[in-house]
Amino acid sequence: MSRMIGTVSRGVRAPIIKSGDDIVEIVSTSVMEASKDAPFNFNDRDIVAMTEAIVARAQGNYASVDDIAEDVKAKLGGETVGVIFPILSRNRFAICLRGIAKGAKKIVLMLSYPSDEVGNHLISLDALDEKGVDPYKDVLTLEKYRELFGYEKHTFTGVDYVEYYESLIKESGAEAEIIFANNPRAILDYTKNVLCCDIHTRARTKRLLKNAGGEKIFGLDEILSSPVNGSGFNADYGLLGSNKATEDTVKLFPRDCQKVVDAIQARLKAETGKNIEVMVYGDGAFKDPVGKIWELADPVVSPAYTSGLEGTPNELKLKYLADNEFAELKGDELKEAIKNKIQEKDGDLVGQMASEGTTPRRLTDLIGSLCDLTSGSGDKGTPIVFIQGYFDNYTTE
Repeated sequence: MSRMIGTVSRGVRAPIIKSGDDIVEIVSTSVMEASKDAPFNFNDRDIVAMTEAIVARAQGNYASVDDIAEDVKAKLGGETVGVIFPILSRNRFAICLRGIAKGAKKIVLMLSYPSDEVGNHLISLDALDEKGVDPYKDVLTLEKYRELFGYEKHTFTGVDYVEYYESLIKESGAEAEIIFANNPRAILDYTKNVLCCDIHTRARTKRLLKNAGGEKIFGLDEILSSPVNGSGFNADYGLLGSNKATEDTVKLFPRDCQKVVDAIQARLKAETGKNIEVMVYGDGAFKDPVGKIWELADPVVSPAYTSGLEGTPNELKLKYLADNEFAELKGDELKEAIKNKIQEKDGDLVGQMASEGTTPRRLTDLIGSLCDLTSGSGDKGTPIVFIQGYFDNYTTE
């Protein structure tokens, strides 16, 4: 009988990881111990993935609000700073904002509306329609925003982020002015020194501001891109991908991850004799239908992965074949026809109708999303994910 089980994703428990721990040893040992507990055998092209958080924790990649403040002041001048397009998050941005505000005398905070970049809504599109507001061109002051929309709270957190961010700026010793706009150039009416806090659109935002006469234009990816007073840093992403650690510190996105995944792959090869793929993952990329958040607050889903995870899926749509090319076949005859089609498929199916409807995303983004959903973000205690059968298809026995 053909094998009945396809892809299996397992959360693997690990010790609580602290700064200075050997992440290669911990991940490798945890997976080997899990194989005895489950139990399971290892195969070529199994996948071991670990959260970016445990890599960064082991690296001790942390920074304080004072470190952030010093870097912001040095790069943006310490006077009036425009802070534009931050996401609405106590975990992701609140502590960063405290540090930014400590590095300036005044913050002009410009929020996008009706939602932030990752889908956290300040207000609904219906509310904009009702009030006759055009989000593509209208710039709203805080007073006008309150007059039109009142005090809206986030669907899930119950937080009024406008009020919350204003209070954080003032508590950090800076004057606060808040405006609402979606054209980044609107901030230049208030200050020429701007910190762009958007994640995936940051390059365009910085380009538009520089071309429109901005003077000191930086992104979050350029704050703590090198150490400040011995702090943690990330040369590629700076503060992007950081998370709240304490009320005064953030954990940065991990750095030098390629060395980690390569070392774990070599260790598992020595232990199992199999070629196992390894990756580090952060936020998955998927959208919540109720809260409308699409989750991806990290700059990338995977900052490092072994070479076997490069590329995109190359798959045929089975239901397309069954309903079209092999519509007249049934039972074993249909099964054999589809198996033969899979075995004969080209190395690149882009543009072919038989692949229509398959997910057009990179493997690391798909696998990282699976891992993020498997490990969760709370108290599951499974920061390592072991996946088997991901590269199998209908012909695999």
